[in-house]
Amino acid sequence: MNAPVKAELPVVVIGAGPVGLAAAAHLVDRGIEPLVLEAGAAAGAAVREWSHVRLFSPWGEVVDPAAEKLLAPTGWSRPDPAAYPSGGDWANLYLQPLADALGERVRYGARVTGVSRAGRDRIVDADRERQPFVVQVAHAGGREERLLARAVVDASGTWSTPSPAGGSGLPALGEKASSDRITYRVPDVKDPAVRARYAGRRIAVIGSGASAFTALVYLADLARSDDGRGTKAVWILRRGISGSTFGGGEADQLPARGALGLAAKAAVDEGHADAVTGFRTEAIERDPDGRLILAGEDGRRLDPVDEVIVLTGFRPDLSFLDELRLRLDERLQAPVALAPLIDPNQHSCGTVYPHGHRELTHPEQGVYLVGMKSYGRAPTFLAMTGYEQVRSVAAAIAGDLESADRVELTLPETGVCGGAGLFDAPEAQESEGGGCCAPAPQVVRLDARPAPQVVRLDARPAPQVVRLDAPGRVPAVTEQTSGGGCCGS
Repeated sequence: MNAPVKAELPVVVIGAGPVGLAAAAHLVDRGIEPLVLEAGAAAGAAVREWSHVRLFSPWGEVVDPAAEKLLAPTGWSRPDPAAYPSGGDWANLYLQPLADALGERVRYGARVTGVSRAGRDRIVDADRERQPFVVQVAHAGGREERLLARAVVDASGTWSTPSPAGGSGLPALGEKASSDRITYRVPDVKDPAVRARYAGRRIAVIGSGASAFTALVYLADLARSDDGRGTKAVWILRRGISGSTFGGGEADQLPARGALGLAAKAAVDEGHADAVTGFRTEAIERDPDGRLILAGEDGRRLDPVDEVIVLTGFRPDLSFLDELRLRLDERLQAPVALAPLIDPNQHSCGTVYPHGHRELTHPEQGVYLVGMKSYGRAPTFLAMTGYEQVRSVAAAIAGDLESADRVELTLPETGVCGGAGLFDAPEAQESEGGGCCAPAPQVVRLDARPAPQVVRLDARPAPQVVRLDAPGRVPAVTEQTSGGGCCGS
C-alpha cells in the first residue's frame, strides 16, 4: 500500500463519548484534524443507555475546557456548574452539541472492527513505525472500508462488555440461554415497558457497587407503589456484609454517594430486599415454570426468581486491537505503566494522581487507550482524569512534549468522578462533593467492578439470607482488606 505522509492524515478517535469528544476538541485546538468514529447513532450512545440515572458529579466537573472553547462560538450556554446532570442531560445538553460543533469530523454508525499498521501485521518489524495506521470500519447497512490514520486514540470505553454473573469471571452455566430474563443495566422503572417487566416480580440483583445500590433503591420504590406491590429483590453478594458495605453514609465525604448507600440499606431494612451473602453463582437454571434458579459454586440453590439484574462491572474489548503491539497489565488489562497507579488494592478514585501520554504509551507508538478503556478492569475512573489524559495525548501527538508532560489538573480534595446517583434524590442536588466512578465514555461507572479483596477461602461464610434489621441475626463476614475502590460491585 502506497501510504501518504502520516502528518497529512487525521487522528482517528474511536468513540464519541465524553472522553473521545474531548480528545477531538483538544486535537482541533492543536490544529490537528480528528476523525471520530462512533458505532452508535448519536453522540454519547453509551451514556444515553443510562439516561435515567443522575451523576454524582456536577456540571462544573464534567465539561472539558477545550470542548467548552470549541462550543463557545456556537452560542452554547453552559448549564449551572453546581447542578447535577442525569445521563440524558449530559448527552443532550453537552455531548451532542459538542459533536455537532465538530461537524463532519464525527461519523455515526461506524464500528471499528480492526486496527493495524498499513501493510504490516503484528509480526513484521521492517519499517513498521513509518507506516500509518489502517483502521477497518463496518458501517450501518453492511458497507466496509479502511481508513488511514497518523495516530489512533481508543476511547471506546467498556460499556459494551459487561462482566458476567459467574463468580469465576466466566458466564455462569446457562447464563446465555437465560438471556431473555437477564439484564446487565440498571433498569429504568419509570419506563412503562420496563416497569411492567419488574412490577410484582421476584428479582435477583448481583453486585455490590453503586449500580447495585441504585437498582435496589429503584426496585424498593417500585414495591412501595400501588402497581408494584409484591416486587421483591434478592441481593446477591459474593462476600459478606460488613460496616463498609453501604459506604460511609452520613459521614461520606461525597454526600450523594453516601445518600445512595443509605437508601440501599433502607431497602433491605424495610424488607424490600433480602441479602444473600457469600454466594458465587455457578449456574442459572430454569424450573418447570420458566423461572430462574441460581446455583452457587458450593452447591447451594436459591429459590426461583423471575428476573436477574447482573451488575458486576465491565471489562475492555481488546479484540479489534489484536494486530497492534500493546503492553497491558496481566491483571487489570490496563497499560503497564498506568496499572500500579490505579490498582484498586491501593487506590480509590480520589487518590489516583493525574497522568498523561507517558503512562498511556505502548510499544506500538502512536496508539493510546484513554478514558475508562485505559483502566481495563479497574473499578473506578475520574471523568476529569480522562480529560487530562487526552489533553496530554493531543499535545504529544502535536510534538509538544513540554506541555504533554506537564500536569494541568488539580482535583478537589474529595476527588471528582461521575457515577450512579439517584435521579430524583434531593441529596444529589444539594451535595457539595463530586461523586465516584464516572460513567466513561464509555462507561459510566454505574456497573463498576469491585475492589479486589483478600479473602480467606477456608473461612468463607455459607450463603445466607440476611435481614439487616432482624434481631439476633448477625451476618457472617469474610476476612478482607479495606479495599480501594469507591464503587465496588
